[in-house]
Amino acid sequence: MAPGFVAHELALSELSDPEGLVRAATGPVAPYATVEVEVARGAAAVSAGLATGDDEHVLATWSAGTSRVTISIRRAGRTRVVRRRKVALAAPFRFAFVLCENQVTALADTGAGWRPLLTERAKVKALVDLRREDVLAAHVYAWGGDSLGGVRAGLFGMTGLRDPHLVQHADGTPYVRDGRMFLTWTAAGTGSFQQAHWTVWSFDPADTPGMRLEAQLFSRRGGLVVGDHAGQLVRDGDRWLVATSSWGDFEPGTIHVRHTTSSADLLAGVHVLDTVPTSMPTGHGTWDPALTRVGDRWHLAYVESRSQRPFTFHPALAATTSADWTDGLTAVARMTVLGQCEGPILATVDDAIWLLASDGRDRCFPVFDLTGHRVGRLDAPYGTNIPHPQLVPDPAGGWLLVTFDGTPFDRAMLGYGGHGDVVVLHSS
Repeated sequence: MAPGFVAHELALSELSDPEGLVRAATGPVAPYATVEVEVARGAAAVSAGLATGDDEHVLATWSAGTSRVTISIRRAGRTRVVRRRKVALAAPFRFAFVLCENQVTALADTGAGWRPLLTERAKVKALVDLRREDVLAAHVYAWGGDSLGGVRAGLFGMTGLRDPHLVQHADGTPYVRDGRMFLTWTAAGTGSFQQAHWTVWSFDPADTPGMRLEAQLFSRRGGLVVGDHAGQLVRDGDRWLVATSSWGDFEPGTIHVRHTTSSADLLAGVHVLDTVPTSMPTGHGTWDPALTRVGDRWHLAYVESRSQRPFTFHPALAATTSADWTDGLTAVARMTVLGQCEGPILATVDDAIWLLASDGRDRCFPVFDLTGHRVGRLDAPYGTNIPHPQLVPDPAGGWLLVTFDGTPFDRAMLGYGGHGDVVVLHSS
Protein backbone atom coordinates (compact mmCIF):
# COMPACT_ATOMS: atom_id res chain seq x y z
CA MET A 1 0.00 0.00 0.00
CA ALA A 2 1.37 3.41 -0.92
CA PRO A 3 1.91 5.40 2.30
CA GLY A 4 -0.51 8.32 2.38
CA PHE A 5 -2.69 6.93 -0.43
CA VAL A 6 -5.14 4.72 1.48
CA ALA A 7 -8.63 5.34 0.05
CA HIS A 8 -10.59 3.07 2.44
CA GLU A 9 -9.70 1.79 5.90
CA LEU A 10 -12.09 -0.19 8.08
CA ALA A 11 -11.43 -1.58 11.52
CA LEU A 12 -12.90 -4.76 13.03
CA SER A 13 -15.79 -2.83 14.60
CA GLU A 14 -16.87 -1.60 11.14
CA LEU A 15 -16.89 -5.03 9.48
CA SER A 16 -19.49 -7.75 9.39
CA ASP A 17 -19.13 -11.29 8.08
CA PRO A 18 -20.57 -10.85 4.59
CA GLU A 19 -21.63 -13.80 2.54
CA GLY A 20 -20.61 -12.04 -0.65
CA LEU A 21 -18.35 -9.23 -1.75
CA VAL A 22 -18.39 -5.81 -0.14
CA ARG A 23 -17.89 -3.09 -2.73
CA ALA A 24 -16.31 0.19 -1.68
CA ALA A 25 -17.61 3.52 -2.92
CA THR A 26 -14.56 4.17 -5.09
CA GLY A 27 -11.88 2.41 -7.10
CA PRO A 28 -8.40 3.28 -8.36
CA VAL A 29 -7.87 5.93 -11.07
CA ALA A 30 -5.03 3.85 -12.51
CA PRO A 31 -4.49 0.09 -12.66
CA TYR A 32 -2.07 0.14 -9.71
CA ALA A 33 -4.10 -0.91 -6.70
CA THR A 34 -3.91 -2.77 -3.40
CA VAL A 35 -6.50 -4.33 -1.12
CA GLU A 36 -5.19 -5.68 2.20
CA VAL A 37 -7.32 -7.76 4.60
CA GLU A 38 -6.45 -8.95 8.09
CA VAL A 39 -7.41 -12.60 8.34
CA ALA A 40 -8.45 -13.46 11.89
CA ARG A 41 -8.10 -16.84 13.57
CA GLY A 42 -10.81 -19.25 12.48
CA ALA A 43 -11.37 -17.71 9.05
CA ALA A 44 -12.59 -20.08 6.35
CA ALA A 45 -11.96 -17.93 3.26
CA VAL A 46 -11.18 -14.37 2.22
CA SER A 47 -11.18 -12.47 -1.06
CA ALA A 48 -9.73 -9.13 -2.12
CA GLY A 49 -9.63 -7.26 -5.41
CA LEU A 50 -11.79 -5.15 -7.70
CA ALA A 51 -15.46 -5.61 -8.62
CA THR A 52 -18.14 -3.95 -10.71
CA GLY A 53 -21.77 -3.26 -9.92
CA ASP A 54 -22.96 -5.93 -12.37
CA ASP A 55 -21.28 -8.98 -10.84
CA GLU A 56 -17.88 -8.89 -12.55
CA HIS A 57 -14.63 -9.02 -10.66
CA VAL A 58 -10.85 -9.56 -10.53
CA LEU A 59 -10.04 -11.28 -7.24
CA ALA A 60 -7.37 -13.00 -5.20
CA THR A 61 -8.87 -15.59 -2.82
CA TRP A 62 -7.58 -17.81 -0.01
CA SER A 63 -9.48 -20.86 1.21
CA ALA A 64 -8.61 -22.61 4.47
CA GLY A 65 -10.47 -25.76 3.44
CA THR A 66 -8.48 -26.36 0.27
CA SER A 67 -5.27 -24.54 1.33
CA ARG A 68 -5.43 -22.85 -2.06
CA VAL A 69 -4.80 -19.32 -3.22
CA THR A 70 -6.43 -18.44 -6.53
CA ILE A 71 -6.69 -15.54 -8.96
CA SER A 72 -10.06 -15.41 -10.68
CA ILE A 73 -11.74 -13.27 -13.33
CA ARG A 74 -15.52 -13.06 -13.67
CA ARG A 75 -16.92 -11.84 -16.99
CA ALA A 76 -20.31 -12.33 -18.71
CA GLY A 77 -21.63 -14.49 -15.89
CA ARG A 78 -18.69 -16.89 -15.91
CA THR A 79 -15.86 -17.14 -13.38
CA ARG A 80 -12.48 -18.38 -14.59
CA VAL A 81 -9.62 -19.28 -12.26
CA VAL A 82 -6.50 -18.16 -14.12
CA ARG A 83 -3.95 -19.19 -11.51
CA ARG A 84 -4.04 -21.42 -8.42
CA ARG A 85 -1.53 -22.71 -5.91
CA LYS A 86 -1.57 -24.67 -2.67
CA VAL A 87 -0.09 -22.61 0.14
CA ALA A 88 0.24 -23.51 3.82
CA LEU A 89 -1.17 -20.52 5.68
CA ALA A 90 -2.53 -20.44 9.21
CA ALA A 91 -4.57 -17.49 10.47
CA PRO A 92 -3.98 -14.91 11.74
CA PHE A 93 -2.10 -13.31 8.84
CA ARG A 94 -2.51 -10.50 6.34
CA PHE A 95 -3.60 -11.19 2.78
CA ALA A 96 -3.32 -8.80 -0.16
CA PHE A 97 -4.44 -8.35 -3.74
CA VAL A 98 -2.11 -6.20 -5.85
CA LEU A 99 -2.75 -4.98 -9.38
CA CYS A 100 0.13 -3.49 -11.39
CA GLU A 101 -0.96 -2.77 -14.98
CA ASN A 102 -2.65 -6.10 -15.85
CA GLN A 103 -0.56 -8.21 -13.52
CA VAL A 104 -2.42 -9.53 -10.47
CA THR A 105 -0.44 -10.80 -7.48
CA ALA A 106 -1.62 -12.37 -4.24
CA LEU A 107 0.61 -11.81 -1.22
CA ALA A 108 0.65 -12.77 2.45
CA ASP A 109 2.34 -11.40 5.54
CA THR A 110 2.63 -13.97 8.33
CA GLY A 111 4.79 -11.69 10.47
CA ALA A 112 8.01 -11.40 8.47
CA GLY A 113 6.80 -8.98 5.78
CA TRP A 114 4.94 -9.38 2.52
CA ARG A 115 5.81 -12.27 0.20
CA PRO A 116 4.14 -13.10 -3.13
CA LEU A 117 2.15 -16.33 -3.28
CA LEU A 118 1.28 -16.37 -6.98
CA THR A 119 1.01 -13.94 -9.88
CA GLU A 120 -0.51 -13.81 -13.37
CA ARG A 121 -0.59 -11.27 -16.20
CA ALA A 122 -1.16 -12.88 -19.61
CA LYS A 123 -4.36 -14.73 -18.70
CA VAL A 124 -5.73 -11.70 -16.88
CA LYS A 125 -5.11 -9.43 -19.86
CA ALA A 126 -6.69 -11.95 -22.22
CA LEU A 127 -9.97 -11.65 -20.29
CA VAL A 128 -9.99 -8.01 -19.20
CA ASP A 129 -7.69 -5.07 -20.00
CA LEU A 130 -7.66 -2.97 -16.84
CA ARG A 131 -5.53 -0.31 -18.51
CA ARG A 132 -8.65 0.74 -20.44
CA GLU A 133 -9.99 3.78 -18.67
CA ASP A 134 -13.64 2.86 -19.28
CA VAL A 135 -13.13 -0.69 -17.99
CA LEU A 136 -11.21 0.39 -14.90
CA ALA A 137 -13.77 3.09 -14.09
CA ALA A 138 -16.43 0.40 -13.63
CA HIS A 139 -14.39 -1.33 -10.91
CA VAL A 140 -14.21 -0.43 -7.23
CA TYR A 141 -12.20 -1.90 -4.38
CA ALA A 142 -13.83 -5.06 -3.03
CA TRP A 143 -13.35 -7.69 -0.34
CA GLY A 144 -15.22 -10.52 1.31
CA GLY A 145 -15.01 -13.45 3.68
CA ASP A 146 -15.50 -14.32 7.31
CA SER A 147 -13.44 -13.36 10.37
CA LEU A 148 -11.88 -10.24 8.89
CA GLY A 149 -9.93 -8.12 11.34
CA GLY A 150 -9.65 -5.04 9.12
CA VAL A 151 -9.38 -3.84 5.53
CA ARG A 152 -7.30 -1.23 3.73
CA ALA A 153 -7.62 -0.34 0.05
CA GLY A 154 -5.87 2.23 -2.08
CA LEU A 155 -3.12 2.82 -4.60
CA PHE A 156 -0.21 0.41 -4.84
CA GLY A 157 3.14 1.55 -3.46
CA MET A 158 6.37 -0.06 -4.64
CA THR A 159 8.62 -3.09 -4.43
CA GLY A 160 11.63 -0.86 -4.97
CA LEU A 161 12.65 2.61 -6.17
CA ARG A 162 14.95 3.50 -9.06
CA ASP A 163 15.72 6.20 -11.68
CA PRO A 164 15.88 9.20 -9.29
CA HIS A 165 15.69 12.62 -10.91
CA LEU A 166 15.84 15.94 -9.09
CA VAL A 167 12.82 18.20 -9.54
CA GLN A 168 14.34 21.49 -10.65
CA HIS A 169 13.81 24.92 -12.11
CA ALA A 170 14.56 25.41 -15.79
CA ASP A 171 18.05 26.72 -14.98
CA GLY A 172 18.94 23.54 -13.10
CA THR A 173 18.57 24.79 -9.52
CA PRO A 174 16.61 22.50 -7.18
CA TYR A 175 12.91 23.26 -6.68
CA VAL A 176 12.41 23.82 -2.94
CA ARG A 177 9.14 24.03 -1.02
CA ASP A 178 8.98 24.49 2.76
CA GLY A 179 12.64 23.59 3.04
CA ARG A 180 12.23 20.30 1.19
CA MET A 181 13.59 19.25 -2.19
CA PHE A 182 11.87 16.76 -4.49
CA LEU A 183 12.82 13.72 -6.52
CA THR A 184 10.88 11.71 -9.05
CA TRP A 185 11.38 7.95 -8.71
CA THR A 186 10.27 4.95 -10.70
CA ALA A 187 8.22 2.85 -8.28
CA ALA A 188 8.97 -0.76 -9.17
CA GLY A 189 5.99 -3.08 -9.29
CA THR A 190 5.30 -6.80 -9.13
CA GLY A 191 6.87 -7.44 -12.50
CA SER A 192 8.90 -5.75 -15.21
CA PHE A 193 8.84 -2.34 -16.93
CA GLN A 194 5.07 -2.24 -17.54
CA GLN A 195 4.32 -2.94 -13.88
CA ALA A 196 6.23 0.10 -12.61
CA HIS A 197 4.95 3.67 -12.38
CA TRP A 198 6.13 7.21 -11.58
CA THR A 199 6.16 8.88 -8.17
CA VAL A 200 7.29 12.12 -6.51
CA TRP A 201 9.03 12.19 -3.13
CA SER A 202 10.12 15.11 -0.93
CA PHE A 203 13.15 15.13 1.34
CA ASP A 204 15.15 17.33 3.66
CA PRO A 205 18.83 17.15 2.58
CA ALA A 206 19.77 16.99 6.27
CA ASP A 207 17.46 14.00 6.83
CA THR A 208 17.35 11.83 3.72
CA PRO A 209 15.92 8.80 5.61
CA GLY A 210 12.83 10.98 6.10
CA MET A 211 12.06 10.88 2.36
CA ARG A 212 8.27 11.07 1.93
CA LEU A 213 5.95 9.98 -0.88
CA GLU A 214 3.97 13.00 -2.09
CA ALA A 215 2.48 12.25 -5.51
CA GLN A 216 1.77 9.47 -7.98
CA LEU A 217 1.81 10.21 -11.71
CA PHE A 218 0.26 8.14 -14.49
CA SER A 219 -0.13 8.63 -18.24
CA ARG A 220 -3.27 8.55 -20.39
CA ARG A 221 -2.86 7.69 -24.06
CA GLY A 222 -4.98 5.90 -26.60
CA GLY A 223 -7.75 5.27 -24.09
CA LEU A 224 -5.33 3.52 -21.74
CA VAL A 225 -3.92 4.56 -18.36
CA VAL A 226 -0.34 3.32 -18.04
CA GLY A 227 2.61 3.73 -15.71
CA ASP A 228 5.09 5.64 -17.87
CA HIS A 229 8.16 6.52 -15.83
CA ALA A 230 11.89 7.42 -15.88
CA GLY A 231 11.58 11.14 -16.56
CA GLN A 232 11.86 14.59 -15.05
CA LEU A 233 9.72 17.48 -13.78
CA VAL A 234 11.02 20.99 -14.53
CA ARG A 235 9.46 24.18 -13.22
CA ASP A 236 9.36 26.85 -15.92
CA GLY A 237 7.61 30.00 -14.74
CA ASP A 238 4.13 29.06 -13.54
CA ARG A 239 3.94 25.64 -15.20
CA TRP A 240 5.48 22.21 -15.05
CA LEU A 241 7.36 20.74 -17.97
CA VAL A 242 6.91 16.98 -17.92
CA ALA A 243 9.25 14.62 -19.76
CA THR A 244 8.87 10.88 -19.36
CA SER A 245 9.58 7.56 -21.07
CA SER A 246 7.03 5.18 -22.58
CA TRP A 247 7.87 2.19 -20.38
CA GLY A 248 4.19 1.79 -19.45
CA ASP A 249 3.41 -0.32 -22.53
CA PHE A 250 6.96 -1.23 -23.52
CA GLU A 251 7.64 -3.59 -26.37
CA PRO A 252 11.03 -3.73 -28.14
CA GLY A 253 11.09 -1.09 -30.87
CA THR A 254 8.44 1.14 -29.30
CA ILE A 255 10.25 2.92 -26.45
CA HIS A 256 10.32 6.72 -26.78
CA VAL A 257 10.31 10.01 -24.87
CA ARG A 258 6.94 11.73 -24.27
CA HIS A 259 6.01 15.12 -22.86
CA THR A 260 3.31 17.49 -21.67
CA THR A 261 2.91 20.65 -19.60
CA SER A 262 0.72 21.16 -16.56
CA SER A 263 -0.41 23.97 -14.26
CA ALA A 264 -1.61 21.48 -11.63
CA ASP A 265 0.37 20.83 -8.45
CA LEU A 266 2.19 17.70 -9.60
CA LEU A 267 4.07 17.49 -6.31
CA ALA A 268 0.97 16.37 -4.42
CA GLY A 269 -1.84 13.87 -4.94
CA VAL A 270 -2.65 11.67 -7.93
CA HIS A 271 -2.48 12.84 -11.53
CA VAL A 272 -3.26 11.18 -14.86
CA LEU A 273 -1.35 13.14 -17.52
CA ASP A 274 -2.09 13.34 -21.24
CA THR A 275 1.29 13.10 -22.97
CA VAL A 276 2.39 13.14 -26.61
CA PRO A 277 5.52 11.77 -28.33
CA THR A 278 8.53 14.09 -28.36
CA SER A 279 10.15 14.71 -31.74
CA MET A 280 13.67 13.48 -30.98
CA PRO A 281 16.64 13.89 -33.36
CA THR A 282 17.07 10.16 -33.83
CA GLY A 283 15.29 7.22 -35.37
CA HIS A 284 16.25 4.93 -32.49
CA GLY A 285 14.57 4.23 -29.16
CA THR A 286 14.89 6.89 -26.46
CA TRP A 287 14.33 7.18 -22.71
CA ASP A 288 15.59 8.91 -19.52
CA PRO A 289 15.13 12.57 -20.63
CA ALA A 290 17.03 15.23 -18.62
CA LEU A 291 16.38 18.91 -19.33
CA THR A 292 18.10 22.20 -18.42
CA ARG A 293 18.08 25.69 -19.98
CA VAL A 294 21.26 27.78 -20.24
CA GLY A 295 20.50 31.31 -21.42
CA ASP A 296 18.21 30.91 -24.44
CA ARG A 297 19.27 27.34 -25.18
CA TRP A 298 17.63 24.16 -23.93
CA HIS A 299 19.93 21.18 -23.41
CA LEU A 300 18.41 17.71 -23.43
CA ALA A 301 20.27 14.59 -22.35
CA TYR A 302 18.69 11.23 -23.04
CA VAL A 303 19.38 7.59 -23.73
CA GLU A 304 19.54 6.44 -27.33
CA SER A 305 18.99 2.73 -27.93
CA ARG A 306 19.67 1.07 -31.26
CA SER A 307 18.26 -2.23 -30.04
CA GLN A 308 16.14 -3.54 -27.19
CA ARG A 309 16.58 -7.18 -28.20
CA PRO A 310 19.30 -7.41 -27.06
CA PHE A 311 19.49 -4.14 -25.14
CA THR A 312 22.22 -1.75 -26.22
CA PHE A 313 22.07 1.90 -25.19
CA HIS A 314 24.22 4.99 -24.68
CA PRO A 315 23.85 8.66 -23.61
CA ALA A 316 23.11 11.36 -26.17
CA LEU A 317 22.73 15.14 -26.18
CA ALA A 318 20.43 17.45 -28.12
CA ALA A 319 19.71 21.19 -27.97
CA THR A 320 17.34 23.85 -29.25
CA THR A 321 17.08 27.65 -29.08
CA SER A 322 13.29 27.48 -29.30
CA ALA A 323 11.28 28.67 -26.29
CA ASP A 324 9.59 25.27 -26.41
CA TRP A 325 12.16 22.61 -25.53
CA THR A 326 10.42 20.05 -27.74
CA ASP A 327 10.64 22.19 -30.87
CA GLY A 328 13.62 22.02 -33.22
CA LEU A 329 15.80 19.65 -31.21
CA THR A 330 19.05 18.94 -33.04
CA ALA A 331 21.60 16.27 -32.19
CA VAL A 332 24.75 17.46 -30.41
CA ALA A 333 26.52 14.22 -29.49
CA ARG A 334 26.05 10.47 -29.28
CA MET A 335 28.36 8.43 -27.03
CA THR A 336 28.07 5.33 -29.20
CA VAL A 337 31.21 3.66 -27.85
CA LEU A 338 29.18 2.87 -24.72
CA GLY A 339 26.77 -0.04 -24.86
CA GLN A 340 25.19 -0.29 -21.39
CA CYS A 341 25.15 3.32 -20.26
CA GLU A 342 21.98 5.17 -19.14
CA GLY A 343 20.62 7.44 -16.39
CA PRO A 344 21.87 10.77 -17.80
CA ILE A 345 21.80 13.64 -15.31
CA LEU A 346 22.52 17.31 -16.10
CA ALA A 347 24.20 18.67 -12.98
CA THR A 348 25.51 22.17 -12.25
CA VAL A 349 28.85 22.06 -10.46
CA ASP A 350 31.05 25.16 -9.98
CA ASP A 351 28.83 27.18 -12.35
CA ALA A 352 29.26 24.67 -15.17
CA ILE A 353 26.77 22.08 -16.39
CA TRP A 354 27.94 18.53 -16.87
CA LEU A 355 26.33 15.39 -18.16
CA LEU A 356 26.70 12.48 -15.76
CA ALA A 357 25.72 8.94 -16.69
CA SER A 358 26.05 5.36 -15.46
CA ASP A 359 28.16 2.82 -17.34
CA GLY A 360 27.08 -0.68 -16.43
CA ARG A 361 29.97 -2.34 -18.26
CA ASP A 362 32.89 -0.37 -16.82
CA ARG A 363 31.04 0.08 -13.49
CA CYS A 364 31.62 3.82 -13.21
CA PHE A 365 29.92 7.21 -13.66
CA PRO A 366 31.39 8.92 -16.77
CA VAL A 367 31.21 12.73 -17.01
CA PHE A 368 30.82 14.69 -20.26
CA ASP A 369 30.68 18.37 -21.15
CA LEU A 370 27.80 19.81 -23.17
CA THR A 371 29.58 19.06 -26.45
CA GLY A 372 29.64 15.36 -25.57
CA HIS A 373 33.38 15.29 -24.82
CA ARG A 374 34.27 12.93 -21.99
CA VAL A 375 36.12 14.83 -19.26
CA GLY A 376 36.46 12.16 -16.58
CA ARG A 377 34.32 10.25 -14.12
CA LEU A 378 32.56 10.87 -10.84
CA ASP A 379 34.68 9.64 -7.94
CA ALA A 380 32.02 7.60 -6.17
CA PRO A 381 31.38 3.94 -5.32
CA TYR A 382 29.46 2.06 -8.00
CA GLY A 383 26.86 -0.39 -6.69
CA THR A 384 24.75 -3.08 -8.30
CA ASN A 385 22.43 -2.80 -11.34
CA ILE A 386 22.99 0.50 -13.25
CA PRO A 387 22.61 3.16 -10.51
CA HIS A 388 21.82 6.67 -11.73
CA PRO A 389 24.19 9.42 -10.48
CA GLN A 390 21.73 12.02 -9.18
CA LEU A 391 23.85 14.72 -7.56
CA VAL A 392 22.05 16.94 -5.06
CA PRO A 393 23.75 19.98 -3.49
CA ASP A 394 23.80 19.79 0.29
CA PRO A 395 22.97 23.23 1.75
CA ALA A 396 25.26 22.35 4.67
CA GLY A 397 28.16 21.81 2.29
CA GLY A 398 29.30 19.18 -0.16
CA TRP A 399 27.15 16.88 -2.27
CA LEU A 400 24.68 14.08 -1.89
CA LEU A 401 24.59 11.28 -4.44
CA VAL A 402 21.09 9.80 -4.40
CA THR A 403 20.81 6.53 -6.29
CA PHE A 404 19.62 2.92 -6.02
CA ASP A 405 20.85 -0.65 -6.31
CA GLY A 406 19.70 -3.98 -7.69
CA THR A 407 18.21 -5.46 -4.51
CA PRO A 408 15.26 -7.54 -5.81
CA PHE A 409 11.83 -8.32 -4.39
CA ASP A 410 11.36 -12.07 -4.90
CA ARG A 411 12.88 -12.29 -8.36
CA ALA A 412 12.30 -16.06 -8.38
CA MET A 413 8.53 -15.53 -8.68
CA LEU A 414 8.17 -12.03 -10.10
CA GLY A 415 11.14 -11.90 -12.46
CA TYR A 416 13.31 -8.90 -13.28
CA GLY A 417 12.05 -5.41 -12.50
CA GLY A 418 10.92 -5.40 -8.87
CA HIS A 419 14.22 -4.06 -7.60
CA GLY A 420 15.72 -0.92 -6.14
CA ASP A 421 16.81 -0.07 -2.62
CA VAL A 422 17.51 3.65 -2.14
CA VAL A 423 21.21 4.43 -1.64
CA VAL A 424 22.46 7.83 -0.45
CA LEU A 425 26.16 8.81 -0.38
CA HIS A 426 27.80 12.04 0.78
CA SER A 427 30.98 13.65 -0.49
CA SER A 428 33.93 13.44 1.90
